[in-house]
Amino acid sequence: MTHAETEVARICQELIRIDTSNYGDGSGPGEADAADYVVSQLREVGLQPVIVESEPGRANVFARIPGADRSRPALCIHGHLDVVPAHAGDWSVDPFAGELRDGVIWGRGAVDMKGMDAMILATIRELARTGTTPPRDLVVGFFADEEAGGVKGSHWVVTHHPEIFDGVSEAISEVGGYSVTLGAGGGERRAYLLQTAEKGILWLRLTAHGRAGHGSVPNDENPIVRLAQAIARIDAHQWPQEFIPSVQELLDGLSRLTDIPYAAGDLERLLRQLGGAAGFVRGTLRDTANVTMLDAGYKHNVIPSDAGASLDCRFLPGHDETVLKTLRDLAGDHVDVDVVHQDIALDAPFSGSLVEAMVAAIKAEDPDAEVLPYCLSGGTDNKALSRLGITGYGFAPLRLPADLDFAPMFHGVDERVPVEALRFGTRVLARLIATC
Repeated sequence: MTHAETEVARICQELIRIDTSNYGDGSGPGEADAADYVVSQLREVGLQPVIVESEPGRANVFARIPGADRSRPALCIHGHLDVVPAHAGDWSVDPFAGELRDGVIWGRGAVDMKGMDAMILATIRELARTGTTPPRDLVVGFFADEEAGGVKGSHWVVTHHPEIFDGVSEAISEVGGYSVTLGAGGGERRAYLLQTAEKGILWLRLTAHGRAGHGSVPNDENPIVRLAQAIARIDAHQWPQEFIPSVQELLDGLSRLTDIPYAAGDLERLLRQLGGAAGFVRGTLRDTANVTMLDAGYKHNVIPSDAGASLDCRFLPGHDETVLKTLRDLAGDHVDVDVVHQDIALDAPFSGSLVEAMVAAIKAEDPDAEVLPYCLSGGTDNKALSRLGITGYGFAPLRLPADLDFAPMFHGVDERVPVEALRFGTRVLARLIATC
Protein backbone atom coordinates (compact mmCIF):
# COMPACT_ATOMS: atom_id res chain seq x y z
CA MET A 1 0.00 0.00 0.00
CA THR A 2 1.37 3.42 -0.96
CA HIS A 3 1.72 6.26 1.48
CA ALA A 4 -1.10 8.03 -0.37
CA GLU A 5 -3.43 5.10 0.27
CA THR A 6 -2.41 5.05 3.91
CA GLU A 7 -3.08 8.73 4.61
CA VAL A 8 -6.02 9.62 2.37
CA ALA A 9 -8.60 8.69 5.04
CA ARG A 10 -6.88 10.84 7.66
CA ILE A 11 -6.79 13.83 5.32
CA CYS A 12 -10.46 13.37 4.44
CA GLN A 13 -11.46 13.24 8.10
CA GLU A 14 -9.40 16.30 9.00
CA LEU A 15 -10.90 18.31 6.13
CA ILE A 16 -14.46 17.37 7.14
CA ARG A 17 -13.77 18.56 10.68
CA ILE A 18 -13.08 22.06 9.35
CA ASP A 19 -16.52 23.63 8.93
CA THR A 20 -16.60 25.46 5.59
CA SER A 21 -20.38 25.75 5.24
CA ASN A 22 -21.38 28.12 2.44
CA TYR A 23 -24.78 29.74 2.99
CA GLY A 24 -24.50 31.83 -0.15
CA ASP A 25 -24.92 35.13 1.69
CA GLY A 26 -21.43 35.59 3.11
CA SER A 27 -22.46 34.53 6.61
CA GLY A 28 -20.52 31.25 6.73
CA PRO A 29 -17.10 30.62 8.26
CA GLY A 30 -15.32 30.84 4.90
CA GLU A 31 -12.53 28.62 3.64
CA ALA A 32 -9.47 30.20 5.29
CA ASP A 33 -8.93 27.48 7.90
CA ALA A 34 -9.26 24.73 5.30
CA ALA A 35 -6.91 26.62 2.97
CA ASP A 36 -4.33 26.89 5.75
CA TYR A 37 -4.64 23.15 6.30
CA VAL A 38 -4.07 22.46 2.59
CA VAL A 39 -1.06 24.75 2.57
CA SER A 40 0.45 22.94 5.58
CA GLN A 41 -0.03 19.56 3.89
CA LEU A 42 1.68 20.73 0.71
CA ARG A 43 4.52 22.57 2.43
CA GLU A 44 5.26 19.51 4.54
CA VAL A 45 6.43 17.70 1.38
CA GLY A 46 8.41 20.61 -0.01
CA LEU A 47 5.86 22.31 -2.28
CA GLN A 48 5.33 26.08 -2.27
CA PRO A 49 1.59 26.77 -2.55
CA VAL A 50 0.10 30.25 -2.65
CA ILE A 51 -3.15 31.58 -1.20
CA VAL A 52 -5.22 34.21 -2.99
CA GLU A 53 -8.28 35.71 -1.28
CA SER A 54 -11.22 37.34 -3.03
CA GLU A 55 -12.05 38.90 0.34
CA PRO A 56 -10.99 38.15 3.92
CA GLY A 57 -11.64 34.51 4.69
CA ARG A 58 -12.53 33.45 1.12
CA ALA A 59 -9.31 31.65 0.31
CA ASN A 60 -8.13 29.75 -2.77
CA VAL A 61 -4.93 27.65 -2.81
CA PHE A 62 -2.70 26.81 -5.78
CA ALA A 63 0.58 25.04 -6.47
CA ARG A 64 2.38 24.34 -9.75
CA ILE A 65 4.51 21.21 -10.17
CA PRO A 66 6.93 21.38 -13.13
CA GLY A 67 6.67 18.52 -15.61
CA ALA A 68 9.28 16.68 -17.65
CA ASP A 69 8.16 18.35 -20.89
CA ARG A 70 7.34 21.97 -20.10
CA SER A 71 6.57 22.69 -23.75
CA ARG A 72 3.37 20.67 -23.41
CA PRO A 73 0.15 22.30 -22.17
CA ALA A 74 -0.38 21.88 -18.43
CA LEU A 75 -3.12 19.91 -16.65
CA CYS A 76 -5.10 21.43 -13.77
CA ILE A 77 -6.41 19.15 -11.01
CA HIS A 78 -8.79 21.07 -8.77
CA GLY A 79 -11.35 20.81 -6.03
CA HIS A 80 -13.34 23.17 -3.83
CA LEU A 81 -13.09 23.61 -0.08
CA ASP A 82 -16.60 24.86 0.75
CA VAL A 83 -19.58 22.63 1.47
CA VAL A 84 -23.33 23.17 1.60
CA PRO A 85 -24.73 23.62 5.14
CA ALA A 86 -25.81 20.62 7.18
CA HIS A 87 -28.63 20.55 9.72
CA ALA A 88 -27.28 18.28 12.45
CA GLY A 89 -30.75 17.14 13.54
CA ASP A 90 -31.30 15.46 10.17
CA TRP A 91 -28.11 13.38 10.40
CA SER A 92 -27.31 10.07 12.07
CA VAL A 93 -23.90 11.44 13.06
CA ASP A 94 -22.32 14.81 13.75
CA PRO A 95 -21.90 16.14 10.19
CA PHE A 96 -18.59 17.81 11.06
CA ALA A 97 -16.99 15.06 13.17
CA GLY A 98 -15.43 13.13 10.30
CA GLU A 99 -16.46 9.88 11.99
CA LEU A 100 -14.96 6.60 10.76
CA ARG A 101 -17.46 3.78 11.16
CA ASP A 102 -17.03 0.25 9.73
CA GLY A 103 -14.56 1.41 7.11
CA VAL A 104 -16.71 4.37 6.01
CA ILE A 105 -16.07 8.09 6.64
CA TRP A 106 -19.17 10.12 7.46
CA GLY A 107 -19.61 13.87 7.30
CA ARG A 108 -20.53 16.88 5.23
CA GLY A 109 -18.18 16.98 2.27
CA ALA A 110 -17.29 13.28 2.26
CA VAL A 111 -18.94 13.14 -1.17
CA ASP A 112 -18.94 16.82 -2.22
CA MET A 113 -16.03 17.17 -2.32
CA LYS A 114 -13.57 16.81 0.53
CA GLY A 115 -13.14 13.14 -0.32
CA MET A 116 -11.75 14.14 -3.72
CA ASP A 117 -9.74 16.96 -2.10
CA ALA A 118 -8.15 14.33 0.13
CA MET A 119 -7.39 12.11 -2.86
CA ILE A 120 -5.71 15.02 -4.64
CA LEU A 121 -3.68 15.99 -1.59
CA ALA A 122 -2.60 12.43 -0.81
CA THR A 123 -1.60 11.77 -4.43
CA ILE A 124 0.30 15.05 -4.83
CA ARG A 125 2.06 14.53 -1.49
CA GLU A 126 3.19 11.09 -2.68
CA LEU A 127 4.41 12.61 -5.94
CA ALA A 128 6.46 15.23 -4.09
CA ARG A 129 7.67 12.84 -1.41
CA THR A 130 9.07 10.42 -3.99
CA GLY A 131 10.52 13.15 -6.19
CA THR A 132 8.49 11.96 -9.16
CA THR A 133 8.27 14.36 -12.11
CA PRO A 134 4.94 14.30 -13.99
CA PRO A 135 5.01 14.18 -17.80
CA ARG A 136 3.76 17.78 -18.01
CA ASP A 137 3.18 20.69 -15.64
CA LEU A 138 0.46 20.17 -13.06
CA VAL A 139 -1.50 23.04 -11.52
CA VAL A 140 -3.20 21.91 -8.32
CA GLY A 141 -6.02 24.14 -7.09
CA PHE A 142 -8.52 24.31 -4.24
CA PHE A 143 -11.25 26.90 -4.76
CA ALA A 144 -13.56 28.80 -2.45
CA ASP A 145 -17.28 29.44 -3.00
CA GLU A 146 -18.12 26.71 -5.51
CA GLU A 147 -21.42 26.04 -3.76
CA ALA A 148 -22.53 29.62 -4.46
CA GLY A 149 -21.51 29.70 -8.09
CA GLY A 150 -17.80 30.43 -7.64
CA VAL A 151 -18.28 34.20 -7.59
CA LYS A 152 -15.76 34.55 -4.76
CA GLY A 153 -13.78 31.54 -5.89
CA SER A 154 -13.07 30.23 -9.39
CA HIS A 155 -14.65 33.12 -11.30
CA TRP A 156 -12.82 35.68 -9.17
CA VAL A 157 -9.49 33.86 -9.59
CA VAL A 158 -9.92 33.56 -13.37
CA THR A 159 -10.69 37.29 -13.57
CA HIS A 160 -8.00 38.59 -11.20
CA HIS A 161 -5.26 35.94 -11.39
CA PRO A 162 -5.45 34.25 -14.79
CA GLU A 163 -1.66 33.86 -14.71
CA ILE A 164 -2.11 30.96 -12.29
CA PHE A 165 -3.41 28.95 -15.23
CA ASP A 166 -0.79 29.97 -17.79
CA GLY A 167 -0.34 27.14 -20.27
CA VAL A 168 -3.19 25.02 -18.88
CA SER A 169 -5.29 23.35 -21.58
CA GLU A 170 -7.30 20.76 -19.62
CA ALA A 171 -8.67 20.24 -16.13
CA ILE A 172 -10.23 17.51 -14.00
CA SER A 173 -12.42 17.89 -10.92
CA GLU A 174 -15.79 16.64 -9.62
CA VAL A 175 -18.51 15.12 -10.37
CA GLY A 176 -17.56 11.99 -12.28
CA GLY A 177 -15.42 8.90 -12.32
CA TYR A 178 -17.48 7.10 -9.69
CA SER A 179 -18.87 3.63 -10.30
CA VAL A 180 -22.42 2.38 -10.62
CA THR A 181 -23.36 -1.28 -10.61
CA LEU A 182 -25.67 -2.37 -13.43
CA GLY A 183 -27.75 -5.51 -13.65
CA ALA A 184 -26.76 -7.21 -16.92
CA GLY A 185 -28.15 -10.57 -18.01
CA GLY A 186 -28.89 -11.60 -14.48
CA GLY A 187 -25.44 -10.64 -13.30
CA GLU A 188 -23.79 -7.40 -12.28
CA ARG A 189 -21.64 -5.06 -14.34
CA ARG A 190 -19.72 -2.07 -13.04
CA ALA A 191 -19.55 1.12 -15.08
CA TYR A 192 -17.76 4.37 -14.28
CA LEU A 193 -19.44 7.64 -15.26
CA LEU A 194 -16.90 10.12 -16.62
CA GLN A 195 -18.38 13.59 -16.73
CA THR A 196 -17.88 15.24 -20.12
CA ALA A 197 -20.68 17.83 -19.99
CA GLU A 198 -22.65 19.92 -17.52
CA LYS A 199 -25.79 21.99 -17.78
CA GLY A 200 -25.79 25.74 -17.48
CA ILE A 201 -27.00 27.55 -14.37
CA LEU A 202 -29.70 30.19 -14.22
CA TRP A 203 -30.69 31.31 -10.72
CA LEU A 204 -33.72 33.57 -10.92
CA ARG A 205 -35.71 35.73 -8.53
CA LEU A 206 -39.46 36.07 -9.06
CA THR A 207 -41.08 39.15 -7.53
CA ALA A 208 -44.85 39.48 -7.73
CA HIS A 209 -46.38 42.91 -7.20
CA GLY A 210 -49.87 43.76 -6.00
CA ARG A 211 -52.01 45.86 -3.71
CA ALA A 212 -51.40 45.80 0.02
CA GLY A 213 -54.41 45.72 2.30
CA HIS A 214 -56.25 44.29 5.26
CA GLY A 215 -56.49 40.52 5.39
CA SER A 216 -60.25 40.65 5.94
CA VAL A 217 -61.00 42.54 2.71
CA PRO A 218 -61.31 40.81 -0.71
CA ASN A 219 -58.30 41.61 -2.88
CA ASP A 220 -57.98 40.60 -6.52
CA GLU A 221 -54.43 42.00 -6.68
CA ASN A 222 -52.88 39.80 -4.00
CA PRO A 223 -49.18 39.37 -4.90
CA ILE A 224 -48.98 36.03 -3.09
CA VAL A 225 -51.75 34.65 -5.29
CA ARG A 226 -50.07 36.07 -8.39
CA LEU A 227 -46.81 34.47 -7.36
CA ALA A 228 -48.49 31.13 -6.65
CA GLN A 229 -50.15 31.18 -10.08
CA ALA A 230 -46.82 31.94 -11.75
CA ILE A 231 -45.14 29.10 -9.86
CA ALA A 232 -47.94 26.71 -10.82
CA ARG A 233 -47.55 27.60 -14.51
CA ILE A 234 -43.78 27.15 -14.36
CA ASP A 235 -44.08 23.84 -12.52
CA ALA A 236 -46.65 22.52 -15.01
CA HIS A 237 -44.58 23.48 -18.06
CA GLN A 238 -43.37 20.49 -20.07
CA TRP A 239 -39.84 21.19 -21.21
CA PRO A 240 -39.05 19.37 -24.47
CA GLN A 241 -36.73 16.39 -24.31
CA GLU A 242 -33.38 16.58 -26.08
CA PHE A 243 -30.41 14.19 -26.08
CA ILE A 244 -27.11 16.08 -26.29
CA PRO A 245 -24.13 13.96 -27.49
CA SER A 246 -22.90 12.92 -24.01
CA VAL A 247 -26.41 11.85 -22.99
CA GLN A 248 -26.90 9.90 -26.22
CA GLU A 249 -23.57 8.10 -25.73
CA LEU A 250 -24.47 7.23 -22.14
CA LEU A 251 -27.88 5.82 -23.07
CA ASP A 252 -26.40 3.82 -25.95
CA GLY A 253 -23.69 2.45 -23.65
CA LEU A 254 -26.16 1.49 -20.92
CA SER A 255 -28.38 -0.22 -23.46
CA ARG A 256 -25.43 -2.20 -24.79
CA LEU A 257 -24.27 -3.28 -21.34
CA THR A 258 -27.72 -4.23 -20.03
CA ASP A 259 -29.39 -5.51 -23.22
CA ILE A 260 -32.27 -3.16 -22.48
CA PRO A 261 -33.56 -1.27 -25.51
CA TYR A 262 -34.90 2.24 -25.16
CA ALA A 263 -36.81 4.92 -26.98
CA ALA A 264 -37.18 8.63 -26.35
CA GLY A 265 -40.47 8.13 -24.54
CA ASP A 266 -39.51 4.93 -22.75
CA LEU A 267 -36.35 5.40 -20.68
CA GLU A 268 -37.30 4.43 -17.16
CA ARG A 269 -36.42 0.74 -17.30
CA LEU A 270 -32.96 1.63 -18.61
CA LEU A 271 -32.41 4.52 -16.17
CA ARG A 272 -33.36 2.36 -13.19
CA GLN A 273 -30.19 0.36 -13.86
CA LEU A 274 -28.23 3.38 -12.58
CA GLY A 275 -29.75 3.37 -9.09
CA GLY A 276 -29.48 6.76 -7.39
CA ALA A 277 -27.42 8.18 -10.27
CA ALA A 278 -30.55 8.01 -12.44
CA GLY A 279 -31.67 11.32 -10.94
CA PHE A 280 -28.60 13.08 -12.35
CA VAL A 281 -29.31 11.61 -15.78
CA ARG A 282 -33.03 12.48 -15.71
CA GLY A 283 -31.99 16.07 -15.06
CA THR A 284 -29.98 16.12 -18.30
CA LEU A 285 -32.78 15.03 -20.65
CA ARG A 286 -34.35 18.50 -20.74
CA ASP A 287 -34.13 21.98 -19.27
CA THR A 288 -35.44 22.26 -15.70
CA ALA A 289 -36.79 24.96 -13.35
CA ASN A 290 -37.38 24.26 -9.66
CA VAL A 291 -38.69 26.58 -6.94
CA THR A 292 -36.28 26.54 -4.00
CA MET A 293 -37.27 29.45 -1.70
CA LEU A 294 -40.36 31.53 -0.89
CA ASP A 295 -40.89 34.70 1.10
CA ALA A 296 -43.92 36.92 1.50
CA GLY A 297 -45.79 38.89 4.11
CA TYR A 298 -45.03 40.09 7.60
CA LYS A 299 -48.29 39.71 9.59
CA HIS A 300 -51.21 37.30 9.62
CA ASN A 301 -53.86 39.94 8.85
CA VAL A 302 -51.92 42.01 6.29
CA ILE A 303 -51.80 41.38 2.53
CA PRO A 304 -48.31 42.50 1.43
CA SER A 305 -47.47 44.52 -1.65
CA ASP A 306 -44.84 42.05 -2.86
CA ALA A 307 -44.05 38.34 -2.73
CA GLY A 308 -40.90 36.56 -3.86
CA ALA A 309 -39.57 33.19 -4.87
CA SER A 310 -36.25 31.76 -6.00
CA LEU A 311 -35.86 29.44 -8.99
CA ASP A 312 -32.97 27.10 -9.72
CA CYS A 313 -32.95 26.57 -13.49
CA ARG A 314 -30.54 24.36 -15.40
CA PHE A 315 -30.33 24.52 -19.17
CA LEU A 316 -28.77 22.40 -21.90
CA PRO A 317 -26.03 23.85 -24.13
CA GLY A 318 -27.36 26.70 -26.28
CA HIS A 319 -30.69 26.97 -24.45
CA ASP A 320 -29.98 29.89 -22.10
CA GLU A 321 -31.90 32.58 -24.01
CA THR A 322 -34.91 30.40 -24.83
CA VAL A 323 -35.22 29.17 -21.23
CA LEU A 324 -35.16 32.71 -19.84
CA LYS A 325 -37.75 33.92 -22.36
CA THR A 326 -40.00 30.94 -21.62
CA LEU A 327 -39.87 31.57 -17.89
CA ARG A 328 -40.65 35.26 -18.28
CA ASP A 329 -43.65 34.37 -20.43
CA LEU A 330 -44.82 31.82 -17.86
CA ALA A 331 -44.41 34.26 -14.98
CA GLY A 332 -46.90 36.57 -16.65
CA ASP A 333 -47.95 40.09 -15.88
CA HIS A 334 -47.19 41.63 -12.49
CA VAL A 335 -44.26 39.24 -11.87
CA ASP A 336 -40.69 40.43 -12.43
CA VAL A 337 -38.04 37.87 -13.35
CA ASP A 338 -34.50 38.91 -12.41
CA VAL A 339 -31.27 37.00 -13.00
CA VAL A 340 -29.35 36.43 -9.75
CA HIS A 341 -26.60 34.23 -11.21
CA GLN A 342 -25.98 32.78 -14.65
CA ASP A 343 -23.27 30.49 -15.95
CA ILE A 344 -22.64 28.56 -19.14
CA ALA A 345 -23.25 24.95 -20.10
CA LEU A 346 -20.27 22.80 -21.07
CA ASP A 347 -19.92 19.89 -23.48
CA ALA A 348 -16.49 18.29 -24.05
CA PRO A 349 -15.75 15.31 -26.31
CA PHE A 350 -15.44 11.78 -24.97
CA SER A 351 -12.19 11.41 -26.88
CA GLY A 352 -8.61 12.62 -26.97
CA SER A 353 -5.44 11.71 -25.08
CA LEU A 354 -6.63 12.87 -21.65
CA VAL A 355 -9.88 10.90 -21.89
CA GLU A 356 -7.91 7.87 -23.06
CA ALA A 357 -5.57 8.26 -20.06
CA MET A 358 -8.50 8.51 -17.62
CA VAL A 359 -10.17 5.43 -19.08
CA ALA A 360 -6.90 3.47 -19.03
CA ALA A 361 -6.21 4.48 -15.41
CA ILE A 362 -9.59 3.13 -14.29
CA LYS A 363 -9.28 -0.07 -16.31
CA ALA A 364 -5.81 -0.72 -14.90
CA GLU A 365 -7.38 -0.88 -11.43
CA ASP A 366 -10.72 -2.42 -12.47
CA PRO A 367 -10.11 -4.36 -15.72
CA ASP A 368 -13.65 -5.64 -16.22
CA ALA A 369 -15.30 -2.25 -15.83
CA GLU A 370 -16.74 -0.01 -18.53
CA VAL A 371 -16.30 3.76 -18.68
CA LEU A 372 -19.17 5.84 -20.07
CA PRO A 373 -19.58 9.59 -20.59
CA TYR A 374 -22.37 11.53 -18.94
CA CYS A 375 -23.69 15.03 -18.48
CA LEU A 376 -23.96 16.54 -14.99
CA SER A 377 -27.27 18.20 -14.18
CA GLY A 378 -25.43 20.57 -11.80
CA GLY A 379 -22.33 22.71 -12.29
CA THR A 380 -18.65 22.83 -11.31
CA ASP A 381 -15.71 25.21 -11.25
CA ASN A 382 -14.83 23.99 -14.74
CA LYS A 383 -17.30 26.62 -15.95
CA ALA A 384 -14.98 29.39 -14.79
CA LEU A 385 -11.87 27.73 -16.23
CA SER A 386 -13.60 27.42 -19.61
CA ARG A 387 -13.38 31.23 -19.86
CA LEU A 388 -9.62 30.71 -20.30
CA GLY A 389 -10.12 28.08 -22.99
CA ILE A 390 -9.57 25.18 -20.58
CA THR A 391 -11.49 21.97 -21.33
CA GLY A 392 -12.81 20.44 -18.12
CA TYR A 393 -13.88 16.93 -17.10
CA GLY A 394 -15.41 15.46 -13.96
CA PHE A 395 -13.10 12.72 -12.72
CA ALA A 396 -13.12 11.86 -9.03
CA PRO A 397 -12.57 8.08 -9.36
CA LEU A 398 -14.29 5.91 -6.75
CA ARG A 399 -15.01 2.16 -6.87
CA LEU A 400 -18.19 1.93 -4.81
CA PRO A 401 -20.09 -1.01 -3.30
CA ALA A 402 -23.14 -2.04 -5.29
CA ASP A 403 -25.44 -1.36 -2.32
CA LEU A 404 -24.22 2.21 -1.66
CA ASP A 405 -26.67 4.73 -3.11
CA PHE A 406 -23.98 7.30 -3.74
CA ALA A 407 -25.35 10.00 -6.03
CA PRO A 408 -28.29 11.10 -3.80
CA MET A 409 -25.77 11.97 -1.07
CA PHE A 410 -24.64 15.05 -3.00
CA HIS A 411 -26.13 17.84 -0.85
CA GLY A 412 -28.04 15.18 1.06
CA VAL A 413 -27.92 13.88 4.63
CA ASP A 414 -25.52 11.26 5.99
CA GLU A 415 -22.84 11.84 3.36
CA ARG A 416 -20.28 9.07 3.53
CA VAL A 417 -17.56 7.46 1.49
CA PRO A 418 -15.80 4.10 1.97
CA VAL A 419 -12.11 4.29 2.82
CA GLU A 420 -11.38 1.63 0.21
CA ALA A 421 -13.02 3.82 -2.44
CA LEU A 422 -10.70 6.69 -1.50
CA ARG A 423 -7.69 4.39 -1.69
CA PHE A 424 -8.84 3.22 -5.11
CA GLY A 425 -9.09 6.85 -6.16
CA THR A 426 -5.52 7.65 -5.14
CA ARG A 427 -4.24 4.71 -7.20
CA VAL A 428 -6.21 5.82 -10.26
CA LEU A 429 -5.14 9.46 -9.91
CA ALA A 430 -1.51 8.38 -9.56
CA ARG A 431 -1.80 6.35 -12.77
CA LEU A 432 -3.44 9.26 -14.56
CA ILE A 433 -0.76 11.73 -13.47
CA ALA A 434 1.96 9.32 -14.61
CA THR A 435 0.46 9.07 -18.09
CA CYS A 436 -1.16 12.48 -18.64
